[in-house]
Amino acid sequence: MADDKVLIFDTTLRDGEQSPGVALNVEEKLEIARALERMRVDFIEAGFPASSPGDFESVTAIAREVRGSVIAGLARAVQNDVDSCWEAVKHAAQPRIHVFLSSSDIQIMHQLEKGREEVLEMARTQVARAAKYCSDVEFSPMDATRSEPAYVYQMLTECIDAGATTVNIPDTVGYAIPEEFAQFIRNIQENVPNIHKARISVHCHNDLGLATANSLAAVQVGVRQVETCVNGIGERAGNASLEEVVMAIKTRPDFFHLGTNIDTTQIHRTSRLVSQLTGMSVQPNKAVVGANSFRHQSGIHQHGVTKMRQTFEIMDPKDIGHPRGTVLVLNKNSGRHGLKARLDELGYEVTNQELDHLFGAFKELADKKGEIDDRDLDALVSGERRSSRTSTSWTCCRSPAATTSSPRRRSASSALTARWRRRPRRAPVPWTRHTRR
Repeated sequence: MADDKVLIFDTTLRDGEQSPGVALNVEEKLEIARALERMRVDFIEAGFPASSPGDFESVTAIAREVRGSVIAGLARAVQNDVDSCWEAVKHAAQPRIHVFLSSSDIQIMHQLEKGREEVLEMARTQVARAAKYCSDVEFSPMDATRSEPAYVYQMLTECIDAGATTVNIPDTVGYAIPEEFAQFIRNIQENVPNIHKARISVHCHNDLGLATANSLAAVQVGVRQVETCVNGIGERAGNASLEEVVMAIKTRPDFFHLGTNIDTTQIHRTSRLVSQLTGMSVQPNKAVVGANSFRHQSGIHQHGVTKMRQTFEIMDPKDIGHPRGTVLVLNKNSGRHGLKARLDELGYEVTNQELDHLFGAFKELADKKGEIDDRDLDALVSGERRSSRTSTSWTCCRSPAATTSSPRRRSASSALTARWRRRPRRAPVPWTRHTRR
């Protein structure tokens, strides 16, 4: 494996499906797997074959069809799980068995109700069993970040000797802090004598909002496989987000000096697909794929991006396959540059004088309505131009001060306010009666 590549192990179909309320059928899992393959994800964890007949069927179907990624299945360190996993993934062009077992005292004592030596023997035996089936075996000491470090080192050493080619370090409950997690990885590198025989991976949960930060901290100290979920879904608060990890590495080559194999132009469409099939909405302010990721509302920001996109955007929307790209959201915080830019996009050529009047009417409406859409702008421009055509005789008989006061401004805003409120019976617009005299 090249040291300048970070491999992406996506577990959307396994850990992601463990999100409360999510249940995917075979066809839905296949559809997501195809999208992950198009994205060039290195490893797809297709499911947990021993957990249900449906999951076994899904993993088998994905293993048969998807040829461009390694297909992994999850198995507890139990003989039946390992056997079932192999039966499901053996149809893949590149199969992997992922064995896991708790390593923290709290889980060994209260969940497994076994002793440390017995747990160690289970891990060693089942990794060896998996290694007889295929040459690509991953082992995870679950809850590693709350485990006694020396016990983790021993477990990893014995599992590598038994045939594990990847050792995955899970922050199962999202407990770690980035600096602490990075040091834990360094300690593993220094205290597991045969670590050079295996690739180190990390699997971080987001209970404290640090899943992506912990994953990237591990990458900085030499980890070259990161386990992720699309949209950051997963148990409880979710997992490290695929799009965040990948785009952080892509956006900051000056810092990481690394790359991935991911086709980032597939990120947006895959995010939408996963959201649709799982029923889990993406929060608007979600990094990279949220609806607001490339939307600008502040007048200062809009002024900047209309001059040069990079003034307030560190990623190009095209890089993630965003269909619309940069969007200026018009509301009371917007400035003249934002309004003028959107009018230009809509094909309106307005004079500076017209823009002055439109901007006043725009602000008046925005205070009442909130976000201004394209239909509102159409109405504003239409109202302003009607006002300009009918006010010529009016301006001739009034002082210069009067011609710059309210009629034009009221013409656009009052007409639009009436439309926005959708009154059943709309009263005549006062300025219209006035200009007809």
